[in-house]
Amino acid sequence: MGYLLSKEQFGEAMRQLGKTYRIFAPVCKKGEGRFKDVDLVRYDFVSDASEIELTVESDYAFKEFMLPLSETLFFFTENQVKEADIDERPVIVFLRSCDMHAVKRLDHMYLENGSEEDWFYRRRRDLVKFALIGCSKSFDDCFCVDMGTNRTEDGYVFSVDESEGMFRCDTPDPAFAEAFAKAGGTEADVEPWCVTENQKAVTVPEDIPLSIYSDELWDEYTKRCVNCGRCTIVCPTCTCYTMQDVFYTDNGKVGERRRVGGSCMIDGYTDVAGGGQYRKTNGERMRFKVLHKIHDFRARTGYDMCVGCGRCDMVCPEYISFSNIINKVADAAGKEAGDDK
Repeated sequence: MGYLLSKEQFGEAMRQLGKTYRIFAPVCKKGEGRFKDVDLVRYDFVSDASEIELTVESDYAFKEFMLPLSETLFFFTENQVKEADIDERPVIVFLRSCDMHAVKRLDHMYLENGSEEDWFYRRRRDLVKFALIGCSKSFDDCFCVDMGTNRTEDGYVFSVDESEGMFRCDTPDPAFAEAFAKAGGTEADVEPWCVTENQKAVTVPEDIPLSIYSDELWDEYTKRCVNCGRCTIVCPTCTCYTMQDVFYTDNGKVGERRRVGGSCMIDGYTDVAGGGQYRKTNGERMRFKVLHKIHDFRARTGYDMCVGCGRCDMVCPEYISFSNIINKVADAAGKEAGDDK
């Protein structure tokens, strides 16, 4: 069951839902891109449906709500520890299909990866309901079809597709369907849009031979990568972080502990006591990231970490293409398999 709504009716539905939920959605930020005349699409809280960007893929992922770049976990004094408060109002987050699949990856890493859940992630996760943004076309850098993330069949409370001023909304959750009915929507059978082909294609190798770890293909990225870490910041499934203790007094007994986003692609992230460093070159860091996305994570969970959103390709200042790297790894793995026969 779903609804067809005009622009005004959809806006009214969002106003009704906004009485209960905060709405976190992609928003076009004029002039906030790399240059002053370039726009940027990133997530923000909105007060009106007209602010929601439905036609352009966001440059940044949704995860800054689920995993803030810098989050105070708790405060401490000499004798007490107090967990940091958060806004406990429920939230609707607008996501495309690839990002819906990214949520599955985040949930596994923070809620199923070990004997205990990450409580700080859990308390934010419990506040969230997801709205699915349908994709009528593939964006330039997407490769979601080959990653199997182009379609989402559950996990969302309503979907939205916009075409010629009309909004098509699938409403599998009856509690949310009521808002669309009250807004004057016309009942209809609605299936969310999804793409069936991308301009970019990747072949993810089923098996990775050990020789890939020392393959010369990684040397290219030692020269090209500049350690900016943008690819991991915009990625919806990158979750690396560091812990920082901030002390308010000289005696070091009063302060707060923060979880701060980090990145395996940034120089210094793997530094250890005594001056050791696990991955010194940019090529080694790229190898770690890539193989974790398309091999190591799958070996543990049965599905790849990468969801094919293509944001890393969009944001790289050196025009390094992650999809191209996947294909290079597949070619090298295929060559190795052929040499073994």
